[in-house]
Amino acid sequence: MSKLYFTRHGQTIWNVEGKVCGATDIELTELGHEQAKELGEHIKADKDIKIDEIVASPLVRAKNTAEHISGITGIPMHTDMRVIEQNFGKYEGGGRRSEEFTAAKNHFVDNFDGGESMLKVAARVYNILDEMKKDEDKTYLIVAHNGIARIVNSYFYDMTNEEFASYGIKNCELLCYEFKD
Repeated sequence: MSKLYFTRHGQTIWNVEGKVCGATDIELTELGHEQAKELGEHIKADKDIKIDEIVASPLVRAKNTAEHISGITGIPMHTDMRVIEQNFGKYEGGGRRSEEFTAAKNHFVDNFDGGESMLKVAARVYNILDEMKKDEDKTYLIVAHNGIARIVNSYFYDMTNEEFASYGIKNCELLCYEFKD
């Protein structure tokens, strides 16, 4: 049974400010760079973690996180557009905990006035996960975003609409999943 590892990028200023980052290309903070380096050191030191390849979102916050991990561990990396964060349209840069955005996250078909629906995001993320599942000889680490974390989790576990909409992970938190037949 092959494994998949997942992490969210390091901290950004918009994370600190409680803003919706989405597809907006936001840099890591100094702490975000440190979080990524610490995760790289953790992966390198843990003999039970065996990763063959890192696949990262091309957004700078995830790409830089993956570059730090790759540089420390020696694990090769590349970017893939399929794990880029959802474009939240009119909510980009707005309050992440606002009542309006919290309610909107339950509308899975909505494109948020110029963004991308969660259903379309799930289709592209499920596509890459299906490919990784077939590649039984490799263990991947995906370095992406909180919205992608929720979709990856839904691939492996049944979730209610409320669980899906509220699911989130910390910056540089490392999750492990097992592909099942």
